[in-house]
Amino acid sequence: MKGFFFDMDGVLFDSMPHHAEAWETVAKRHNLQFTARDCYLQEGRTGYDVIREAMLRLNPDKQVSDEEIDAIYAEKSQLFTELGGARPMPGALQVLQAIRAVPNTQIWVVTGSGQRTLLQRLETGYPGIFAPERMITAFDVRIGKPNPEPYLLAWERSGLKKEECCVIENAPLGCRAGKAAGLYTIIVNTGILEYEDFAADQPDVFLPDMYALLDIVPQLIEQ
Repeated sequence: MKGFFFDMDGVLFDSMPHHAEAWETVAKRHNLQFTARDCYLQEGRTGYDVIREAMLRLNPDKQVSDEEIDAIYAEKSQLFTELGGARPMPGALQVLQAIRAVPNTQIWVVTGSGQRTLLQRLETGYPGIFAPERMITAFDVRIGKPNPEPYLLAWERSGLKKEECCVIENAPLGCRAGKAAGLYTIIVNTGILEYEDFAADQPDVFLPDMYALLDIVPQLIEQ
C-alpha cells in the first residue's frame, strides 16, 4: 500500500460524541427525527444531505430551501464548537508517523465535513502531515458518502493504482463508499456501533481502535 485515505471524524479526531450530541439537540429543536445513533450510522454524509432528508421526513411536501439548511447546519456547528469540538484520536498520530516514515507513501484525508474549524485543526493536531492538495472535503464533491465519489476523487488525484490504496473509516456509510470505489477498506470502530452494523458492507479488516491499526501498518505497506 502506498496511498492511505483517512476519514476524519471518528478516525483522526475523537469528535463523534460531540457531533452526535449536537445533531440530536438541534434536531429536537426543529422537531426533526435524528438521534445520536443515527449520527453514527449516517456519519460521512454531508450536513446538507442529512438536514434535507430529515426535513423531508418531517414534511415530504415541503420545499426545502438552501437558506433553511444553512441556518440549521450553522446552529449545529456552533453547538459542536461549544461542546468542545474535537481532540486527536488516541493512536492516530503514531499511525500517521509510521506511514509517513516510509518513502513514497501518500496520506490523504477524505471527509464529508464542511466545518472549516475542524479542517483547520488538522494542522494543529497533526502539524505538517496533511497537505491541502491531499484533502477531499464536502467542498470538493457533488455527492457525499456513501457514494464512492469522495474516495474515487482521492484515488484519481493520487495517481496510484487501486490495489496500492486503502481506506481507513469508522462508519458504515464510509465503508460502503470505500468498497464501492473498489478500494481495500479498513474499519476502525471507535464509536458505539457493533460489527453487525458494518457486516453488510463487508469491510476487509475490522479493528477496535487506532492502536490495532498501528500494529498492522507494516504488513499493509508490504502488501
